[in-house]
Amino acid sequence: MDDNQIVDLFLARDENAIARTAEQYGARLRGIAYGILGDSQSAEECENDTYLEAWNRIPPHEPRTYLFAFLGRIVRGIALNRYKADRRKKRWAERCELTMEMMECIPSKETPEKSEDLAEITRLMNNFLADCTEEQRKLFVRRYWYCDSVKQIGARYGLAEGTVKAVLFRVRAKLKKYLKNGGYEV
Repeated sequence: MDDNQIVDLFLARDENAIARTAEQYGARLRGIAYGILGDSQSAEECENDTYLEAWNRIPPHEPRTYLFAFLGRIVRGIALNRYKADRRKKRWAERCELTMEMMECIPSKETPEKSEDLAEITRLMNNFLADCTEEQRKLFVRRYWYCDSVKQIGARYGLAEGTVKAVLFRVRAKLKKYLKNGGYEV
């Protein structure tokens, strides 16, 4: 079943929409949540929460051409919120490391025109990633969207951990420069 048909089921308020979505994307959604939480049971709960959230958001949204991206954003947000809630009083090194890596390149959120800046940064990020090589883009997305460890990325693409770290370092430096040229100070 294609995305258009699944969205039609959601719009018709047919409960089969959830079953078809789970068949099509369940494993990938759990993978995103697991990458953030590191716990299978929590990842499964996030997947189920994603189906409920999708049910509530379709309509008004009709993600016919970007259903997985739509669901991926939902599951990622749910998993990150759960992660924050579960570890509010603890500092977990890996997530802190990811945050610190990106803080080197992404400007602060504390600006007067937050939503306009966010839209502009999103546009710049998309353009930046389009200009990267396929390898750079894949490594960047695996690290900062899926929250894969350097070791996992290396194993996935047959690269040494040092190579992955070096590529990510260069991409972050390039991103920082790109955003600075776009008018954003880090």
